[in-house]
This record gives sequence, C-alpha cells and structure tokens, in this order.
Amino acid sequence: MIDTHCHLNFDSFDADRDEVVARAAAVGVDRIINPAVDTPTAEAAVALAHRYSGVFAAVGVHPNSTLSWSPEVADAIRHLARSEKVVAIGEIGLDYHWDYSPRSVQIPAFEAQLELASSLNLPVIIHNRESDEDVMRILEAWAAGLEGDLAQRPGVMHSFSGTPGIAERALAAGFYIGFTGPITYKNADLTRRIAASVPLDRLLVETDAPYLTPIPYRGKRNEPAYIPLVVERLASVKGMSADEMGVVTTRNAERLFGLPAH
Repeated sequence: MIDTHCHLNFDSFDADRDEVVARAAAVGVDRIINPAVDTPTAEAAVALAHRYSGVFAAVGVHPNSTLSWSPEVADAIRHLARSEKVVAIGEIGLDYHWDYSPRSVQIPAFEAQLELASSLNLPVIIHNRESDEDVMRILEAWAAGLEGDLAQRPGVMHSFSGTPGIAERALAAGFYIGFTGPITYKNADLTRRIAASVPLDRLLVETDAPYLTPIPYRGKRNEPAYIPLVVERLASVKGMSADEMGVVTTRNAERLFGLPAH
C-alpha cells in the first residue's frame, strides 16, 4: 500500500520518525509521498526522501503559504523538483477558509505552479478548501492543454471533501480522487457516496498525517500505519475485499506518480 499524502517532515514526527516508517512497513505501507507546503518543507521533504528508500517527495507552495511566492521561490521549487525522488508538484491549490493569503496572491501562485508542473511533466497534488469554482475553473483549463502522458495523469484532488458535482468535474478533467481518515467517520455518508461513484482506477488513499486520523484512533496523531483503516473502509464502500482495494490503490498511485511497480 502507498500513503499518497503524509507530512512526514513535520515536527510532530521528530521524536519517532524512524519508528513511524517502520510501523508503516510492518502493516504493508511500503511507500509514502511527502508533500511540501513551502520552500523549507520542500527541502526537508526531498532530504527525507533520500534518507528513506520508500519515501518520495512532492514540492510546492501551499495556498496558505503563498505570501512567500516570488520568482526566487519559483526557481527554488523548480530546482528541487529535478530530484529523482520528487514525483509531483504539491501541495498546491486554493484555500478560501483561512485568511493567510489573499485570493489575488493565491491564484497567480497556483497558476504558476501548474505551469511548472506541466513543464516538468509532473502531476499535481491539489488542496481545495471552500474554493471549488475557482479551483475547478483553473484546473479544467490547465488540464485541457496538457499533452502526452501527463494528460492521462494530471494529478489528485487531495483529501476530497467536495460535492458530487466537483468530483464529476475533477474526474472528467482526468484527476484522481484521494480519500483520508474522515471516510471512516460516522457522519461521512456523503463522502462515502462520492467514493462509491469514483471509478476504481481513480481512487487513492492518504493519511494527511499528522492530521485527519481515522476511527478508532481519532483524536490522536495520525501516521501512515493507519492507511489500512482507510483501505478497509473504502473497500467496504466498493463491495470488495481490503486486499483487493490495497492492490487497486497501489497500482493507481504507481501510475499517477510514475513509481516502479512492486
């Protein structure tokens, strides 16, 4: 299994990072993708990817960090993205819930990073919070102009929590849909209904660790070893075994991120 979104570089893992990676491997989560939120975390994500054979990095500037966006930051992200352990640009997108960066700054930074991704032939990891229409308008226009294999694997809608209509638009644009711990929550019926409608070849599983811990560990720090709980719930939604879902989501992640098959 592959945890396609874990902030392994965050300080909540400083005390036991080696053990976290080992616990994940012990339950069959043998690869982890660590996305950045700004230039320092991009540097840390790449460093960790070189430290652990099963860890890969995504580099980019999160919408809440886009006040830092500049030509120099863009150059730094481009340089880091050339590492052989970088498999995506992310996490990038729009966030209208928090007021950390105005929309007039978020949108140009988002568009610039999409163009960077296409120039490097890398998929994108998309953060979307209360910004459905702008995110989809920008992504649909970008995806429509892609060529080659990236047109078939433009990216993933990370920790999907949108509407069925947004899911349909994302799928039509070629995107994968990532599900996290909330799919296990009692009140997540809409999320489960959306997951049931997503084609098998577009499903991904994520932790977003240290956040969004699944049941029965909700309230504690999340970690990649809990991916089987997300896989099991997603499998039940799709009416298949957890082993089958583990194989499906692993192959999907390998295809999206260009990882070698295990």
